Amino acid sequence: MALPETMRAMEISEPGGPEVLKPTDRPVPLPGDGEVLIRVAAAGVNRPDVAQRKGLYPAPPGASDLPGLEVSGEIAAVGVNAGDWKEGDNVCALVSGGGYAEYVAVPGSQTLPLPEGLDMVQAAGIPETFFTVWTNVFDRARFAAGERFLVHGGSSGIGTTAIQLCKAFGAEAIYTTVGTAEKAAFCEQLGATKAINYKTEAFDEVIGTLTADSAGGKGVDVILDMVGGEYTPRNIASLRPDGRIVQIALMGGVKTEINLAKIMMNRLTLTGSTLRPQTVATKAAIATSLREKVWPKFAAGELSPVIHATFPLDQAPAAHALMETSTHIGKIILEV
Repeated sequence: MALPETMRAMEISEPGGPEVLKPTDRPVPLPGDGEVLIRVAAAGVNRPDVAQRKGLYPAPPGASDLPGLEVSGEIAAVGVNAGDWKEGDNVCALVSGGGYAEYVAVPGSQTLPLPEGLDMVQAAGIPETFFTVWTNVFDRARFAAGERFLVHGGSSGIGTTAIQLCKAFGAEAIYTTVGTAEKAAFCEQLGATKAINYKTEAFDEVIGTLTADSAGGKGVDVILDMVGGEYTPRNIASLRPDGRIVQIALMGGVKTEINLAKIMMNRLTLTGSTLRPQTVATKAAIATSLREKVWPKFAAGELSPVIHATFPLDQAPAAHALMETSTHIGKIILEV
């Protein structure tokens, strides 16, 4: 099929609220060295998209200025040195920008086959959260079977992904924080041992109580945190010896005060990362791990992305408005 010269896309006309997302026509990109061109079927909406729209998270050098960090679709063209991909392959991919469009060029090494049993909308909700959780929880924090895990924001795309992955890979216990009873019930049904309502309970106190008499000591082994700020000392208090905290966002602020003696005495690790600026080689390594270790669990029915709502591409402002209410459970998807 011949490629069109132009495509529909949603661009950020200026920094601001959801209304600054405007439809536009752009040239269809051509795949460069090592890239494939995807005819986009659906694109995930993520918090970094909202930050970029507000002018707080610019695209990295060389990336598209269009928002959108994950897509699913069909390969429309293949560049040189792009691996074994061929036109017509159904795929999903992590992109550095440009997902809110009919076509996007992406490194072939960041592209994965459509997981068995999933449709395009479901697959569009996978790359950003699964790449993020895998590299941070399993690579950086070295989460292992038999350990206890805490993720903040359990009903978010990251949270629902982390709960499922840690359950699939043998967690002893999974804890999470949520803001409503509905979200708590959903997370526990998904696999959380206990969902703690942060509006009515102190998560560190609840975890301390729940694990007080457990073998191996009080606390959890790994915490995935998107909040920061005043949560940080409470996270430290929730860890058992040799515990690890991975920081992936700072919704509660960039500054905090901690007792370094607790880190020293209990041999704790406090680390963090962002995914978008990392190299293609690093993202390719994550993709390889996902394909080998996680993709079979989709086929076995152990994993499934949680999709809250879908919107047509030109209703991206409404999708962003929904995300900013924080009432959703799971992923928000744009259908292209």
